[in-house]
Amino acid sequence: MTHPPGAQPPEPAYPSTPTPPEYPQYPQYPTSAVPTQYPTVTAPAPPLYPQAETPPTYPTTAAPPLYPQAETPPTYPTTAAPPPYPQAETPPTYPTTTAPPPYPQAETPPTYPTTTAPAAPPPYPQAEAPPQYPQEPTHSTPPEPSVPSPPHPHHIATDQRRVHLAAHQRGADATAIGNLLLALPHFLCSLLVVALVSLFFGGFGILVVLAWLASGLLIFHRPTESAVARHLLRLRHPTAQERAKLEPVWREVTARAGVEGRTYELWVEDSDSLNAVAAAGHIVGVTRFAMNELPNGELAAVMAHELGHHVGGHAWSSLLGYWYALPGRLVWRVLRGMGRVVFKVSRVFSCFGAGFLLLAFGSIAAVTVSTLYGLPLLILVLPYALAAVSRRAELRADQHAAALGFAPMLAAVLDKLHHAEEEHRAALRAHNGGAPVEESPLSTLLSSHPDHHTRLHHLQPYLELRR
Repeated sequence: MTHPPGAQPPEPAYPSTPTPPEYPQYPQYPTSAVPTQYPTVTAPAPPLYPQAETPPTYPTTAAPPLYPQAETPPTYPTTAAPPPYPQAETPPTYPTTTAPPPYPQAETPPTYPTTTAPAAPPPYPQAEAPPQYPQEPTHSTPPEPSVPSPPHPHHIATDQRRVHLAAHQRGADATAIGNLLLALPHFLCSLLVVALVSLFFGGFGILVVLAWLASGLLIFHRPTESAVARHLLRLRHPTAQERAKLEPVWREVTARAGVEGRTYELWVEDSDSLNAVAAAGHIVGVTRFAMNELPNGELAAVMAHELGHHVGGHAWSSLLGYWYALPGRLVWRVLRGMGRVVFKVSRVFSCFGAGFLLLAFGSIAAVTVSTLYGLPLLILVLPYALAAVSRRAELRADQHAAALGFAPMLAAVLDKLHHAEEEHRAALRAHNGGAPVEESPLSTLLSSHPDHHTRLHHLQPYLELRR
C-alpha cells in the first residue's frame, strides 16, 4: 500500500506484527514430532528385531542344523575313500596273489620231509614197541602193589632237623697224646738230622732248623691238607651226584654228634674196596665202593667212625708225628740200604769182612748208647708201640660211632670187612697150593687195626642196649 508523501509509517505497526509471537511457534517443531519421530521411529526398530527373532532363526535354520540334517559328514565316511578300500580289499589281494601264498601251495619244504624223513619214522611207530609194553603190564600190575620193596633194615632217615652244636667240638684224648709222646724219639732223631744238614748253610743254619720246626703247622693249613689228600692219599673231590648222596648222610652224623659239619671236607677215593680215612685236620674220605654199595645207615656208621678220629685228635696227632719223623726215617732208609750193600760186599770177603762190619756197627751203637742214654734203641721198639696206640684209637672211634646209635650198622660193616679178609686169605691159600698162610706174631703186633672179634667184643655193650 502507498503512503502519502511525507508521511512516515506509524511505529506501532512494528510491534503489532506477529513476529514475536511467531518465535514461540518454534515449539511446534517438537510438536510436529520431528525429534520425537526419530525416537519413535527408532525405538520400535529394536523390538522388531527380537520379534523377527533373527538370532534364533540363525541357529534354527543355520548351517549347523542343516549339515546334520543333510548328514554330509556321515555321507563322506560312508562313501569316502576308506570304506571303498577295505571293500576293494586291495591289501588282502596282494598277499593272496603274492609270493607267500604260492609258496605254501607249492609246498616245496613239505615235499622234502614227505619224501625223506617222514618215510623213515612211520615204520617205527608201526612197530609200536612202546604200546606193547603197556599191554603186558596188564598182567603184571597186580603183583607190583602186593610186593612193595621193604626198606633196608640199616636205612636211616636223613631229613633236616634242628641241630644242637656241642660247646666242645674236638680235642685230644689219651691215644692222641700217647701218639705224640711215642713220636718224640723220631722227632729228636729228625732234629739231629736237620741240625747236621743246617751246618752246610753256615750262619743261616738256625733259620733252617726254625723253618723245619714251624713247618708242622702246615698240617692245619687247608691248601696243604688238600695237597696231602690229592697226592699222598689219592683222593678227589666228589661230583655233584656223589655230593648229593654223601652230604645228607654226613649231615645226620654231625647232627647226632653236635659237630659243625661244614668244618670238614668230604673226599672220595676211586677204589672198589670197603674203606674210609680221616686225614690231616679236616678231611673225611670214603671209597667209591662204600658210597655206592652200602646202605646209608652203614655209610653213616663208617663216616661216624672217621669223625671219631677227628674229634679225638687221632688224625692230626698221627700226621704231626709222621711229619716230624720224616727226616729221621729218610736217613734210616738210607742207612739200611747202605747196610745191605755192605753185607753183600762182606760176603765176598768171607768171615773177615763180616767181622769188620760187626765191629764197625757195634762201635757206633756203643757210642750212641753212651752219649744219648740209649734213646736210639727205642726206635726198635717204637713201631710196636705205635701200632698198639693205633689199635686203641680204632676202638675209640668205634665207640664214638656206637654212642651215636650206629652200633648195629657198624657191626654189619665189620662183618663185611671180615668176609673180605677171609676171601683174600682163601685166594692166597689157593695161590700157595692149598697150604694155609699163617701170620707171624710180629706181624700181628705191627697191625694198626684190631682183629674182627676184638672190635665186636667192644661193641657188644652198645648192641645189647639196642635190644
